[in-house]
Amino acid sequence: MRTELVTIPTPTTPLDGAFYQPEGPVRGCALLFHGNRMSFLWGAPRFLPPVLAAMGYASLAFNRRGHDILSIRDSRQAEGGAFQLTREALEDNRLAAQWLAARGLPPPLLIGHSNGGMLAVRHAVDHPDTPGLVLLSAQCGGTAMVRHAVAAGALDSLDAAAVTEDAQRRVAAGRGRELMRLPGWWYVSSAESYLDRMSELPDTLALAPQVHCPVFYLCGAGEPEDLYPARAFARLAAGPCAVEFVADCDHFYRGREDEVSARVAAWIGRTFGATACGGAS
Repeated sequence: MRTELVTIPTPTTPLDGAFYQPEGPVRGCALLFHGNRMSFLWGAPRFLPPVLAAMGYASLAFNRRGHDILSIRDSRQAEGGAFQLTREALEDNRLAAQWLAARGLPPPLLIGHSNGGMLAVRHAVDHPDTPGLVLLSAQCGGTAMVRHAVAAGALDSLDAAAVTEDAQRRVAAGRGRELMRLPGWWYVSSAESYLDRMSELPDTLALAPQVHCPVFYLCGAGEPEDLYPARAFARLAAGPCAVEFVADCDHFYRGREDEVSARVAAWIGRTFGATACGGAS
């Protein structure tokens, strides 16, 4: 596998990532979307590219502008997941797909984990030439997402109403980028980013009837189905959707990376065979 570090321009902060290419012929390509507050250095965007390359797939794993929690680049100006906005995340995914297209590659197979899976559903609907969609514990999105996350304990029983009122006051006063401490996950968020997550996230189940490409939806066996709605998505999707659950597997697939990789590879092989993702490039 050959690895190239890349930078993709945006209207504001550029996107950093890695482009992986197989040593032999390229049979297709994949675009990997990381989870909320994560990056291309961890999780599925890290452990899947070698598996994809072995199957003849080039792949691009990249940081959206909303990566990690907080970071800096070449100054002391803060950036990262605490400031993420849905419109920028969707634009970042489009720009990454355009970067692949400029390399002469066909429309990519989309592989998204958690928040990245939710965004991948929206991207697939907006790009009907998407050949396939791999959803790894893709979250439900929509206006109910924060409520479901609180119920699952991810936000330490956050008082969403009080935090929302605080965020609204800050935004109204022109202080939308001010950071707010949150209990538990997500730890900190700007006021405008918090309100964005309350109202602007794509709704995974509402979008399902518009997804016509083949879908593979995988979750850990113990993950709450209201937050990661694999079976409901399969019932609603317009195209075929295979659902699998991995036993003894948490949301981040720790210690189960090999099994998750094998299942993803098996589905790609069954679904696309020798002409995966549009054939040779």
